[in-house]
Amino acid sequence: MKPVTNRRVLPRFMRACAVLFTAGGATLAQATGGPPLWEIGGFAMGVSQQAYPGSDQQVNRALALPYWVYRGELLRADQNTVGVRAIKTPDFEVDVGFAGAFGSSSNRIDARNGMRDLGTLVELGPRLKWNLGAAPGGGTWRAELPLRAVFDLSNGFAHRGLSFEPELVYEHRSQGGWRYSASVGAIVADHKLASTFYQVTAAEATLARPAYAASSGLVGWRVGASASRSLTPDWRLFGFARLDSVAGGANKNSPLVRQTTGATVGLGVSYTWMRSNERARD
Repeated sequence: MKPVTNRRVLPRFMRACAVLFTAGGATLAQATGGPPLWEIGGFAMGVSQQAYPGSDQQVNRALALPYWVYRGELLRADQNTVGVRAIKTPDFEVDVGFAGAFGSSSNRIDARNGMRDLGTLVELGPRLKWNLGAAPGGGTWRAELPLRAVFDLSNGFAHRGLSFEPELVYEHRSQGGWRYSASVGAIVADHKLASTFYQVTAAEATLARPAYAASSGLVGWRVGASASRSLTPDWRLFGFARLDSVAGGANKNSPLVRQTTGATVGLGVSYTWMRSNERARD
């Protein structure tokens, strides 16, 4: 297995950045009863990501970007929420969420050599969050049910299909200032999105890569963990790790699937440059 390295600096958003936004303002929230209404800052992070679920190669990235957080009662840009938070009750919340993954050139991935590149994908769509209450160790349980349209930033925002990614999340904040989370979930894709990752057309087929018609359904399973801690009121350290498995997936027999399990890991630091005196009302 060899890594895929591509250092084009583009505004590529990743689900893992939620570690930063979720943690933002945590120290101030404890001190004042609520986080700032808005924050402006920047973050830098390094990521090693599996090229796609089932790939045997990694995509390595170094990224530095500004960020903006806004925690309005209706309009939100926080904790993976972009745009409107339509419903908020003690048990349920419905918002518009996002996720994403880095792209990679197919001539750098042995299994896809000569095929269409995998672009930088961004997912946008509604998400139901269900607060399930207290968990062991002083933590909390939450279920998330996002349904998202997938778009290719590298190809004029072309539509690549739909994904459904149910997830069970455990969160905990320690007295020492650390915030932890762990999650387990599944990825389900429609035919168009499954074809983006796993289909091999007759024109792309070789002796080692026979033609394959992708199927909609389960892509795979996902287990993740993250941690963050304030170093000062303005600086914060964060890290995350995730395992993806295509065991039992609808396209596990695709010639593009080279291994069952793959990992994504990242480490970064954030700096809050400015924040409002006004507090958010959640």
